[in-house]
Amino acid sequence: MFDEKFMIAAINEAKKARDRNEVPIGAVIVFQDEIIASGYNLRETSQTTLSHAELIAIQEANKKIGSWRLEDCTLYVTLEPCPMCAGAIVQSRIKHVVYGAHDPKAGCAGTLMNLLDEPRFNHQVKVTSGILEAECAGLLTDFFRELRNRKKGDLL
Repeated sequence: MFDEKFMIAAINEAKKARDRNEVPIGAVIVFQDEIIASGYNLRETSQTTLSHAELIAIQEANKKIGSWRLEDCTLYVTLEPCPMCAGAIVQSRIKHVVYGAHDPKAGCAGTLMNLLDEPRFNHQVKVTSGILEAECAGLLTDFFRELRNRKKGDLL
């Protein structure tokens, strides 16, 4: 129940991305049972590679806490982190990641590999997956279906 509450907040962030015609991925960072940072995918809007939901939320949390170390924080994200985001999560020392949908193309929190629990790194992250998975995956499925339909319409 606890995880679902914060995943709903991440889903709401993902909907903000969708409303801007961005891939609907959202993230929130929780510290002491309170959301301290949030982010959603802005890669198309900003045309910058680093504009993933997780990275935006991490930067906001760094400012809020006043440190690059987010050791007592949990990150909730609607899609399994990619390699870039997984690296940033390890580097920021986040202690726990909770994600919704698995990512068969780029998932680095257990699907393709698990960079968050790599013993050769100096920090490992606890991972919980599948929280509100159907809702998180549905946002992505619906978005890409609509995008394909729009492209088909443009070809007619």
